[in-house]
Amino acid sequence: MSGFAQFGNHLYTGKRAIDFVGRQKTWYAASVVLFILAAIGLFGKGLNVGLEFRGGSEFRVSAASNIDDFEARGKKAVETLDTRSDVNVTRVGTTVRIQTEKFDNTLTDKVKVALAQEFKVDGRRISASTIGASWGQSVSQKALEALIWFLVLVSLVLALYFRTWKMSLAALIALIHDLFITVGIYALAGFEVSPASVIGFLTILGYSLYDTVVVFDKVRENTLEAEGNGRQSYSQAANQAVNQTLVRSINTSVVALLPVASILFIGYFLLGPGTLLDLSLALFVGIAVGTYSSIFIATPVLADLREREPAMQDLKKRALRHQAARARQTKIVPATGDTLVRERGDDDDEDLSGGGIQDSQDSPASQDSTESRASAGSKDTARDGGGSATGRPLHPYAQTGPRNQPKRPPKSKR
Repeated sequence: MSGFAQFGNHLYTGKRAIDFVGRQKTWYAASVVLFILAAIGLFGKGLNVGLEFRGGSEFRVSAASNIDDFEARGKKAVETLDTRSDVNVTRVGTTVRIQTEKFDNTLTDKVKVALAQEFKVDGRRISASTIGASWGQSVSQKALEALIWFLVLVSLVLALYFRTWKMSLAALIALIHDLFITVGIYALAGFEVSPASVIGFLTILGYSLYDTVVVFDKVRENTLEAEGNGRQSYSQAANQAVNQTLVRSINTSVVALLPVASILFIGYFLLGPGTLLDLSLALFVGIAVGTYSSIFIATPVLADLREREPAMQDLKKRALRHQAARARQTKIVPATGDTLVRERGDDDDEDLSGGGIQDSQDSPASQDSTESRASAGSKDTARDGGGSATGRPLHPYAQTGPRNQPKRPPKSKR
């Protein structure tokens, strides 16, 4: 644990840095792959919407003494009535849930009798409910309206808070990235989308936005300082901000994922399909994708948008000149391209996040060389018979120091 804390301290002070912004093409390529997989699941396979969205009948067999091979037995009981309906059988704890197309009252009663005989339970322990498709359409429409209003209000608030629409645009791109990939993973894996899943989808947007705003706040702080002193380009200051908030983002994500993972484990292995499993699954996938986007997508997109501005291009040139001048003073050749060399100043203990080099003035070797030059100069002065560093002779007064002045006799004390 102490090693991880030391790693985070090195990232914050700049002794160690990961080039997130400089390698944005790698992160974009990874996101494109995830987008393709999500699109295959979403548009190819399609979403496995639950009964609440498509409508139908649901039967629940409670307190069955024997639920072994419940899926095959449930389908067999319904198919014996020749309903010609798709049957979906799942288990919720000790309850067997059978979902079918919408049946009339007569057929519903027959299915209840068949299920009671198959699972050997009292008919009163079997409940039946019918949900119309209009209810699911209403829920979908309300969720879509809530999502649109959420995105509009978020974009306005971010634009006002950060005083630039480009930060707002980058945050929205990260939000859409998280939502599309999460829904695509649901479709690709065949997970059932229920109202609880929709609630989870909307919840992860808030989490992803929170993490992105934290990183962007540090980006604004670093870039304002860089614009003032001209020692870093915008991309380099933004990359330093991501490194400084990396450990915080990881800790926040782990703390959020651990309880969600425990709920997901309980829901999948102990309780079976249900509201708890649907909600925890959406939260787990969304939080993981949201952490990825806030680190690898949001800030690189923001840097690409801001680096196109003339002011940021001038800042980059200023930073390059400062770093090149510092490199000549320290006799260090700067790297080519956008890599900058740090200029020594008040923040000497901090290195640039973009892979800047360390100053070597305070190294033992440089101190030894300074002492050797000083000793050599003193020896040359003594050898020249009291000459100065420029070779001019020194006045005897300067060689021997000030003369002894006569001391004033002390006043008598009467």
